[in-house]
Amino acid sequence: MGRSVSYPTGSVVAFRLLDDGEDDDVDWAYECLIDEIIDTTKAAFPSFEDFDGWRGREDRILLRNAFADCGISTYCGIAAIWLAERDDARYWEADFYNPRTARARHWLGQVSGRFIDLFGELRLVGRFSNGEAIFEHSRSICNTGS
Repeated sequence: MGRSVSYPTGSVVAFRLLDDGEDDDVDWAYECLIDEIIDTTKAAFPSFEDFDGWRGREDRILLRNAFADCGISTYCGIAAIWLAERDDARYWEADFYNPRTARARHWLGQVSGRFIDLFGELRLVGRFSNGEAIFEHSRSICNTGS
């Protein structure tokens, strides 16, 4: 089965190219994108705080609030910038005493459109039978000529 960029199951995902095809330093482009994600997300959603963690081996958590993780995953020049309901022991322990899951899913539903508008340059069109993903430029990028 083919590979594609990873992201947590059930997450809100915005896709973009990590590099623009020029001879740029990919590591530098990645670090600049990390800074952009952190700054833009904190400005749009002030409840997020810096967090350094991972979901598995491929999904890097950059920010966290009471309900969600915000992170990035990359593969072959594609970056998946995602928001996903938290899935850590402290979250589930807190949920046991004061349920958060319904509020978390409601909050994610409220912010998903804005999140995609902030970061989405590509739209996932579909997948081949071998798992390879097919993307196209999002309409907002096409309309602005960016």
